[in-house]
Amino acid sequence: MTSSPATTAPQPSESFTDFSDIDGFLRLPRLASVATGAGGRVIAAISEADGPGAKLVSALWELDPSGEAPARRLTVSEKGESAPRLAPDGSVLFTSSRPDPQGGTYEDKPALWRLPTTGEARLLAAAPGGLSLLAVVEDGTMLATTEVLPGSTLEDDAERRTARKDAKQTTIWHTGMPIRLWDRELGDAERHLVLISPAGELTDLTPAAGTVPLYAASADLSPDGSTVATSWARRVRGGETRSDVVLVDTATGARSTLLSADDEVQYGSPSFSPDGTRLAVLRSTLSTPHDTSYTRLEIRRLDEVLRRTGTAGTADDAVDADAADSADSTESAESAAPVVAELGDLTLTDLEWADATTLLVAGDLHSSGAVLAVDATTGETRTVADGGVFSSLTAGEDGALFALRSDVATPPRPVRIDAADPEGTAAVTELAAPGAVGALPGTLEWVEADLDGITVGGWLCAPASATPAEPAPVMLWIHGGPHSSYNAWSWRWCPWLAVERGYAVLMPDPAMSTGYGDTGLNRGWPRRPDVVFHECETLFDQILERPELDGTRTALLGASFGGFMTNWIAGRSDRFDAIVTHAGLWALPQQHRTTDAAASKMRVHQHEDVAPDWYRAFSPHHEVEAITTPMLVTHGNRDYRVPVSEALRLWWDLVSAWDGEPEDMPHRFLQLTSENHWVLTPSNALAWNQAVLAFCDQHVLGAAPVPEVLPW
Repeated sequence: MTSSPATTAPQPSESFTDFSDIDGFLRLPRLASVATGAGGRVIAAISEADGPGAKLVSALWELDPSGEAPARRLTVSEKGESAPRLAPDGSVLFTSSRPDPQGGTYEDKPALWRLPTTGEARLLAAAPGGLSLLAVVEDGTMLATTEVLPGSTLEDDAERRTARKDAKQTTIWHTGMPIRLWDRELGDAERHLVLISPAGELTDLTPAAGTVPLYAASADLSPDGSTVATSWARRVRGGETRSDVVLVDTATGARSTLLSADDEVQYGSPSFSPDGTRLAVLRSTLSTPHDTSYTRLEIRRLDEVLRRTGTAGTADDAVDADAADSADSTESAESAAPVVAELGDLTLTDLEWADATTLLVAGDLHSSGAVLAVDATTGETRTVADGGVFSSLTAGEDGALFALRSDVATPPRPVRIDAADPEGTAAVTELAAPGAVGALPGTLEWVEADLDGITVGGWLCAPASATPAEPAPVMLWIHGGPHSSYNAWSWRWCPWLAVERGYAVLMPDPAMSTGYGDTGLNRGWPRRPDVVFHECETLFDQILERPELDGTRTALLGASFGGFMTNWIAGRSDRFDAIVTHAGLWALPQQHRTTDAAASKMRVHQHEDVAPDWYRAFSPHHEVEAITTPMLVTHGNRDYRVPVSEALRLWWDLVSAWDGEPEDMPHRFLQLTSENHWVLTPSNALAWNQAVLAFCDQHVLGAAPVPEVLPW
């Protein structure tokens, strides 16, 4: 079994244990984020399914930072509340699309609310395109994002939106790439940065920014409220974009480029130190046919840079300043050598400043995770906590760190991480909160195999009922990404639902998994399924030597890149009794041009006439005639990362290639018309889990066929 953090909080008596109840499992409260701040308060956003399971609704809860008292719910509304932050006066700032009794909100658009330490929440600020809070500083000034129709201002956006809605106009005028992101259309709105005063007054810091620069921006506000650091996208040749980091003067709106991207690197995720003298940024290389993208954490001194460069230009000049920013400004800003953090094998996912010279980072590490403290003056690191995946880092006033912690056996739980003792071990205390999971229906074990000096490992979840006399059927799950890791709890692909059903589940971390350094990320690049399958199959064959596992009854499952893997394996192996492919790539010449990530896909894999051997060997659609294993295809219509056209073409190829009577065809297609790359709606997740398990039961265990009309 995996290790658990030291826990002093009382465990709720209602901890969930019945994994045969899939609907009950999907209705468990889910910790989304935690925040702390003034007064030492700890606030969590916790989501739960509504009555019919049509959506997840978030509410705010106050947690006892000592881990002793039970959690206390703070908000209740049909629309829900999310993204809490603590204001300097101890009140809670949050976003919600709940209606304002005074009529100050906009329908179905998130507004900014303030919940005082006593009393009811009140509307603080609203905008026609909604508000998303990014930062709040010591004097109460806030930074947020909003959206306006192209060419609109904050003043005329509401009127233009009403006119567009009344005319039932849904057109988007595209002038270049990108045009989509995950499940969002781009080009129908401009994303702007707005400054919000403590009284709720809005100032647009990036008027007429256009539809591209801030569409996926990350930004932060300096502690004195004078400067915003933000990523800034600009179009370049070949349908690509590059991300710079720019500084915006909040008094004038003037913008200057701090870090300029080129054909090799780009920048993002800026974060000011608490004293405003340093800026942490992520520097990422651009992937190529030979190397994946590598990310480095850099820390730059800003006091000297700002003294020398200021924020060159005027607000009016800044609108079209991508090519016109002062060369001297950029040169002097980049001349100061950054401190580069020494993160080792850790793949960074979160960062949070603890003090002016200490940056806390969390990420994937060796099929688990860790929190490291980075010395901002040297780049040296020390481990603060490990033995779990940590997210939503938030530093407390007394030096304590709060976060969510998860592993394969534990859903995200709120924890307090105290300073390390003389032996270097930090105390990790779980805080009481709803949504706890109790006893699991099986065991969790880390397993490894050696492949010519390369160690490949994975998590094996096995049912408690498995014995040599009654061995368990086995599933092989291949994760997506491919830059990802089976190291944490998943609500979407939870192995314990299958284990409860009697299956053992192997979840490997093969080539290109995160948490194994640059070498691990690049092994098998560019996205070679033969390398990944060889590593997965070797580990799979090794665990099948165990007498309590039945190698004659097996299934293969995967999503996204894992779905691509299952599609590719289906045409090259008949060893599995059933294959489940979710959001999988099928025809790569088609997918690489239609995905929202077309620029990077085409840069890495090139056109098929340039790399014909790669496409012939690795695009799954070439081997459809060889597929004999029953396949369940599942896909969301609103998936723009792997467009539903992949499933449509796969389904046509499977059905049209079936050499038999239609009623005997074993393949099935579960289409999720309202879902995106994931299955987020609880009711759809219920149908998806039931269908997947029933399909595997039918073809692996010989159970009754899945009904022609699904009962779920």
